[in-house]
Amino acid sequence: MYHHRLQTNRFELKYIVHQDLIPQIREFIRPHLALDEYARPELGNAYEIHSLYLDSPDLALCEATVQGHKNRFKLRIRFYDEDQNNPVFFEIKKRVNDIIQKERAAVRRDAVLRLLNKKWPDPSDLVEPNAKNFATLERFCSLRDLLNADGRVFVSYVREAYVSPNDEQIRITFDHQLQASHYDRTLRMFQIHAWHQPRVDGVVLELKFCDRFPVWMHDLVQEFNLQRTVMAKYVACVETQRLSGPRLMTMGQVMR
Repeated sequence: MYHHRLQTNRFELKYIVHQDLIPQIREFIRPHLALDEYARPELGNAYEIHSLYLDSPDLALCEATVQGHKNRFKLRIRFYDEDQNNPVFFEIKKRVNDIIQKERAAVRRDAVLRLLNKKWPDPSDLVEPNAKNFATLERFCSLRDLLNADGRVFVSYVREAYVSPNDEQIRITFDHQLQASHYDRTLRMFQIHAWHQPRVDGVVLELKFCDRFPVWMHDLVQEFNLQRTVMAKYVACVETQRLSGPRLMTMGQVMR
């Protein structure tokens, strides 16, 4: 998980599909893709993803997504377990027209809370200190400071992923069990079963590719009559948190 292949520039197409279709879609993609190497059998050949999203006090980044701005970005801190020996990834996810661009830097777990408290990074914060990784972490912290951004909401889900066995160009994911929680100034996933569940009428299917839309993906969409949709997990979790209490922002500030 911690050296996962990263598609730095890609297209993402999202669909909501009924759970009953998943076995058929798995069978359809089996000749083209292989199960992700980090799949855990005890989780149904999936793995957990936890992300803390940062935003300004008025949730400007959430608002940009709600308004459908073509050029926008998100700041998030992503991790896959609570093992103190494993890194946390500081990520900038940008949308430039229809292209998704991602930068990430692996940060030492013991440095995360200090960086969340608005401190400036040091190369020693990185798992692999080098110029590229440090430049990414500096960009993240510059955007953090520009927005006066802080941790706003945890977004957690279980991902079943399939990848191209020969290159990094193609990826398909099924995201289940979307859950949201307030940020409590820690990275604990305590009592995640009691978190709030945004309403999603099915499983989030994402088709990800770096160049042309593969013919077999087009056939997949046609075969199962998939209808492309907009599904921003961060926005859905902000809305759920608003409904659960006043600790975040009123949605009048988020969805005008």
